[in-house]
Amino acid sequence: MTHDRRFRFGVDLQAPFEGLGWLDTFRACEDLGYSTIFVPDHFDGGPGPIAALASAAAVTSQIGLGTLVLAADYRHPVVLAREIATIDQISSGRVELGLGAGWKAWDYEASGIPMDRPGVRVSRLIEYVEVMKGLFGGSPFSFDGEHFTITELPGTPAPHRPGGPPILIGGGAPRMLRHAGAVADIVGVNPSIHSGEIDAEAAADGLADRIDEKFTWLHQGAGDRFDEIELNAWLAVAELTDDPAGVAELVAPAFDASPEELLESPIALVAARSEVGDILRRRRERWGYSYTVIPGDRAHAFAPSVAELTGT
Repeated sequence: MTHDRRFRFGVDLQAPFEGLGWLDTFRACEDLGYSTIFVPDHFDGGPGPIAALASAAAVTSQIGLGTLVLAADYRHPVVLAREIATIDQISSGRVELGLGAGWKAWDYEASGIPMDRPGVRVSRLIEYVEVMKGLFGGSPFSFDGEHFTITELPGTPAPHRPGGPPILIGGGAPRMLRHAGAVADIVGVNPSIHSGEIDAEAAADGLADRIDEKFTWLHQGAGDRFDEIELNAWLAVAELTDDPAGVAELVAPAFDASPEELLESPIALVAARSEVGDILRRRRERWGYSYTVIPGDRAHAFAPSVAELTGT
């Protein structure tokens, strides 16, 4: 397949850059040329996402502000809609709202939040997205679902962007990707983490042949709107090296894969600097990925490639 979206890059911040505080890190991401600051939503690491994005909004002027991704089980959608709309106002419309069904078993176990079976969590997310969109719609909103009931509630404050921020949904299983294809503006096609932790099975689910299958599910959900969707690739492994084959040989066992399979996976980018553009163009041609998320601890190393490729 071909996809004509231009490249852009996000940075996934689990911690501030070495030697910097959070506010200087947010400014540095903008200075390095990244399109978006992404923050995670786990209880054992990373910043509190709402406070982090509000702070980033206040000290930057252009960079996007995203969540990768907020778990639907951790916040009621009415509460989250108000916070996100406020940050969208503060930032003059720079929010990208990443939502997910929740996957990390430790988060649930440690917090005491019940972890329902996957089908229930996905059903809750489907309702969650509908409620968020409704509250961003500008009129009093009602909803009567299995998980949420909303009665003539005006979505206040209104987001800066009419209709609300673009919705990013990440997933790796058939129902999630079909739903993402039907409703999301940005879709992260990712490994499916069935066990509740990132293990060899989850890593192997990000190999190229599995990704091919996931895109069939996404196409089924998207139908004619597929070309309207921006495709997001979160990198689990990102290394610039003069010896990609040697690094791949070291890392591949964690993926239960051969080094060649690892190098082909769109959730890994192990390459010489001069090869980065060619690799990302091949992935865009094969799958449509144009929006790549770099781990925060690799943000400076990849900045020259970001500068070279953004907008091409």
